[in-house]
Amino acid sequence: SRMNLVAMATDAELQWVSLWLRVRWAALLVLLLSSLVMLLLPLAAVDNQHHAVLEGLSFLRSKLGSSGIARVTGQSTELSVTSQGLELLVLKGKAAPEVKLEARAALNQALEMKRQGKREKAHKLFLYALKMDPDYVDALNEFGIFSEEEKDILQADYLYSKALTISPHNEKALSNRGRTLPLVEEIDQRYFSIIDSKVKKVMAIPKGNSALRRVMEESYYHHIYHTVAIEGNTLTLSEIRHIIETRYAVPGKSLAEQNEVIGMHAALKFVNTTLVSRIGSVTSRDILDIHRRVLGYADPVEAGRFRATQVFVGHHIPPHPQDVEKQMEEFVQWMNSEDAMSLHPVEFAALAHYKLVYIHPFVDGNGRTSRLLMNLILMQAGYPPITIRKEQRAEYYHVLEVANEGDVRPFIRFIAKCAETTLDMLLIATTEFSVGLPEAGGTAGCKQTIPVKT
Repeated sequence: SRMNLVAMATDAELQWVSLWLRVRWAALLVLLLSSLVMLLLPLAAVDNQHHAVLEGLSFLRSKLGSSGIARVTGQSTELSVTSQGLELLVLKGKAAPEVKLEARAALNQALEMKRQGKREKAHKLFLYALKMDPDYVDALNEFGIFSEEEKDILQADYLYSKALTISPHNEKALSNRGRTLPLVEEIDQRYFSIIDSKVKKVMAIPKGNSALRRVMEESYYHHIYHTVAIEGNTLTLSEIRHIIETRYAVPGKSLAEQNEVIGMHAALKFVNTTLVSRIGSVTSRDILDIHRRVLGYADPVEAGRFRATQVFVGHHIPPHPQDVEKQMEEFVQWMNSEDAMSLHPVEFAALAHYKLVYIHPFVDGNGRTSRLLMNLILMQAGYPPITIRKEQRAEYYHVLEVANEGDVRPFIRFIAKCAETTLDMLLIATTEFSVGLPEAGGTAGCKQTIPVKT
């Protein structure tokens, strides 16, 4: 009987094992069939689905763009992107409900501190409220009013502008912006006048001036050093000079980085000798020719051709590759339009830089090509080329991000400040007590300027 019990137990175990094996094989068969179905799906359908998602994002961008920035009646500003400009889209996460409550509490406390005259504490609380919830329209309005009281009109106008981007019909923001907009336009135009007066002083320097020739030669190497360093190139100024002057490689250094330098040198020569003095419109072919030289030594396959793949730049989603050529045609058409050419040269150059880097038409080299195009416009208008130093990289990227959010004026002001710094450098270098350029690894930015009598 004991043996019968053992046999019965063994039979039961075998039945369970057999059932378990059948279930396992069935699951494996289902998995294999599913994989086979997935492999048989046409790849075109996947690509079409990807394109459909991007088209959906483009549709959303157009809807946001059509009502994203309210237009204030009265004198229009040339330092704002109009509805005919490139549409902008920045993906951001929304603040959680509990975070919004904390932001509201911080705003109420800021207003109480302001009422008590404790303005320093109020300032910190306004900043904290917007850190918690950057899209808090009431906080943007109240901080704007606070900034106006502190005589910071530019910041106040920026805050009102951002509030209107989020809530286009907000009556308080519309009223506040209507008050600051004319003042901001006056400030910007006055600054352009100061830059123009310094350009005239530089133009009055004799072309044969040895100090001017020396500083322009030095600035050429500095420009290449900084424009590739912004993109992460680690070569030093002396190494870059060695590569350009001798055409020999620097031992122990990345060949890819050295090819970037040779490419920038070729692109600068092309711009200076061919495009600056040429009469006529800037074409899409010109931009492709610039890029062909920028990237020709580092990536000859992608050099001088529009990208065929989707790219992502931080929060910014550039146009789908199928739309790049069309957007570039519209961009070139804008560049040669009367509206663009009627802008102040610094504003025109800055907007061209921003619009090109927004489209991001190339796989690589977009920033370097945009900065070269910006300097081409400036030089054709009689301005010296400007250099954005690597120490300014964080500020440079920040104002580009602000432009992506809808307000391009901080970026234009940043470029204008760099233009003024370049002019000051030339004026100082050609005086009796001339000095050299700032050290390549120094901390000098676009902040030190000299006064000028107008």
